[in-house]
Amino acid sequence: MARRPAKRPRLARPPLLQRLRADFLTGLVVLLPIFLTIYLVWFVVGLVDNRVIPLIPRQYNPENVFGRNIFGLGLVIFVIAATGVGALTKGYIGAQIIAAGERLVGRMPIIRTVYNALKQMAETMLGQSSASFKRACLIEFPRKGVWAVAFVATDTRGEIPARAGEPEMVSVFLPKSPNPTNGFLLFVPKRDIVLLDMTVEEAAKLVISAGLVAPPAAPGPASSPAQTPAPHPGPRPAPLGAPPPRRP
Repeated sequence: MARRPAKRPRLARPPLLQRLRADFLTGLVVLLPIFLTIYLVWFVVGLVDNRVIPLIPRQYNPENVFGRNIFGLGLVIFVIAATGVGALTKGYIGAQIIAAGERLVGRMPIIRTVYNALKQMAETMLGQSSASFKRACLIEFPRKGVWAVAFVATDTRGEIPARAGEPEMVSVFLPKSPNPTNGFLLFVPKRDIVLLDMTVEEAAKLVISAGLVAPPAAPGPASSPAQTPAPHPGPRPAPLGAPPPRRP
């Protein structure tokens, strides 16, 4: 008589409330980034509109021309104005006007400090010059054996390497998570940093997400198996039980 195949035990389904909770969290993960992105864009565009639209002359105001406000018109005007100022600054006359204005601001004690700080921040974040972070790296911080992600700024020159007694030092910026605009400026010997293959943008995402958004692993060279060293040439050992060799 043929045996019947044994029935596999059926896996118990999770309770209804647990399944609903899992479905809700999955939907929240999908909808929350979309909602926050739309809200942030809407907020920024509305903020720019509220600041730019009142500066338009009354006869050209969209409420008087079209009978209602046009959402996003202020942002379009701001982009056009910023582009025009940038094009004007590249020319000789525009550069002279900007230089004269900066000399005037430089004579005001408090305003000079605020202006220079804001200008440096804007040039650092929005500038397209080569003055930006070069590579992402690892340094041991705050103690040996604990590694932190940092950004290589430039090679350290001048008094600092001489005073530290290190011929080759690197200036690195160690950001804080999840706010990478705050951190520490460290001067580290070049031999103590480990350069990473990930880009600066990927390292910034890693810091901002507190390690949750990790870049893909960089393909490394295939590791070859360790070779067993050849035995050292020498006299063969005597068989077990044989009398020891006579000394000359």
